[in-house]
Amino acid sequence: MCLRCTTHLGRRGFLSLSSIAAIGAGAVGSGLMARPARAATALTADEALAKLKDGNARYVAGPQLCEDNMLKQRADVAKSQAPWASILTCSDSRVTPELIFGGVSLGELFVARNAGNMADTATMGTIEYGAEHLGTPLVVVLGHETCGAVVAACDVVKTHARLPGSIGPMVNAIVPAALAMKGKPGDFVDNTVRESARRTAHKIATQSPVIKHLEHEDKVKVVYARYDLQSGAVEFLG
Repeated sequence: MCLRCTTHLGRRGFLSLSSIAAIGAGAVGSGLMARPARAATALTADEALAKLKDGNARYVAGPQLCEDNMLKQRADVAKSQAPWASILTCSDSRVTPELIFGGVSLGELFVARNAGNMADTATMGTIEYGAEHLGTPLVVVLGHETCGAVVAACDVVKTHARLPGSIGPMVNAIVPAALAMKGKPGDFVDNTVRESARRTAHKIATQSPVIKHLEHEDKVKVVYARYDLQSGAVEFLG
């Protein structure tokens, strides 16, 4: 059941919530951006993380989504937003944060998606925008089972596969994680999914001056996780 509808179990009908597209942010200068007039979420990073975990547990137990008053919610957030978590995840059509975290509604998650959930310049700027401008306290890098981009990176490492167009350069960003996991016990691809998510979270936390500053002030927390396509469960890894 969804986070917003736990008190409306008797209502009929179900509504699939559409995925919220992440808004690309401009380059961050040496100074921090001004905060919006509207106050940011009142949730702390730990409270936001607990809310994601609770929502995912409900999704695993019963993935039906309650019908919500989307018309009112849309009107409520039309002029401003105060998302309580930023999610960087894969473009895979089976990995939809608003659904797998229990039916999160409009205005609650700030989502960036690309194949392999990598922190390129545009994605890093998006996450910085969410943390600094919108006051989002939690950043989650979410990898997933059998990620196609990770499989391709593992193929590059194993067979020196060559990929067409811009796919090759995109996958090259995952290759260092695959190289680190080559020959390790366990499943090569799944180990690389986890390691790539860990490295991306570390990159966000250490290479973004905005995130690094906010983390130092205990205003932002960066974590990483893995989503299981079969069970629907999200495993938070660090």
